[in-house]
Amino acid sequence: MTVNFADTQSLMDITARPEIVFVKGEGSWLEDHNGKRYLDVIQGWAVNCLGHNPPAIREALNRQSGLLINPSPAFYNQPSLELASRLTKASVFDRVFFANSGAEANEGAIKLARKWGQKKRNGAYKIITMNHAFHGRTLATMSASGKEGWDKKFPPQVDGFPKAELNDLDSVRALIDEQTVAIMLEPVQGEGGVIPATKEFMQGLQALCKEHNLLFIVDEVQTGYGRCGELFAYQHYGVTPDIMTLGKGIGGGVPLAALLSREEVSVFEYGDQGGTYNGNPLMTAVGVAVFDTLMADGFMDNVKARATQLSEGLLKLSAKYGMKGERGVGLLRALLLDGDYGNELVLAAREALPEGLLLNAPRPNLLRFMPALNITSEEIELMLTRLDDLIAKVRP
Repeated sequence: MTVNFADTQSLMDITARPEIVFVKGEGSWLEDHNGKRYLDVIQGWAVNCLGHNPPAIREALNRQSGLLINPSPAFYNQPSLELASRLTKASVFDRVFFANSGAEANEGAIKLARKWGQKKRNGAYKIITMNHAFHGRTLATMSASGKEGWDKKFPPQVDGFPKAELNDLDSVRALIDEQTVAIMLEPVQGEGGVIPATKEFMQGLQALCKEHNLLFIVDEVQTGYGRCGELFAYQHYGVTPDIMTLGKGIGGGVPLAALLSREEVSVFEYGDQGGTYNGNPLMTAVGVAVFDTLMADGFMDNVKARATQLSEGLLKLSAKYGMKGERGVGLLRALLLDGDYGNELVLAAREALPEGLLLNAPRPNLLRFMPALNITSEEIELMLTRLDDLIAKVRP
């Protein structure tokens, strides 16, 4: 395929993209305009939970596009009802609002918590979040995030997001005051370096919320939908959050996200929340197909098996090269390097011949792995073998 890279000048320049145009994909593999194939263990940053172009999603799109695409969120549609019912029956939540992105879902969670604070907590509005957290790129979610330097990007920040330290309960307790309405965190900090919250910390947060009448919010945009070996990551911890957000994997590659809450927290009034495309039947039909695939017999057992395989393989590499181990939950994992050469590994992996490997380094001293949940054991072994070769070549 011939590509005119001068056309790239029509796009806003928001990130450094290589001169590669991907033209098709299947499962764990992508193919570019030159016919080169790449083993993809990023999958759109944990978006494509069933890999590229899975039959279940193609069939759902084809079927629903022949029936109804978008009647307006002012009316009910069947796929959104079916997906909402599945989500509430599979979780501790009672109500669902569908959105288009994880950031939008998190923005909705912030609004819902503040609305609840107006009604139940004398106007309390502060939401304690964590240093190194990532909640999105809207103004409010950037302010809620603890990503270094973001407080200087688009000043002034949205007020009301004091930062605590993950797995340090005392740092959270010290921030609680009369204006605090909620505590919000990712069960595993993805962009922060794949750092899991401990069970003791999560249970301690729930206890603090009950003691001070606060809302407990889990951002499961990256950790939800089977990514961590359970349908939702909070299920590992023995806690009952008040609000949860979902994105990425819920749509398996299409723009779909969700804000979920328990009944007593669902306090939006008419006009408080909405969106032109929210809950449209085309996207929610895909959501139903993805959910049913994940819930099929044996699917989650295979996710857990592949997670164990990946973890053990990364530990072997770490031991071989004297690195600092690996960490994560389920199929969201990180290899801790022994130096700041993660970006060099990413580049070398992408440029490798005859086939490339797509890796991610959210920090220069680690690699993050977010493969499709249905990646095969053979593909994981292939990835580990190629990574071994790359480390031997690139490692200082």
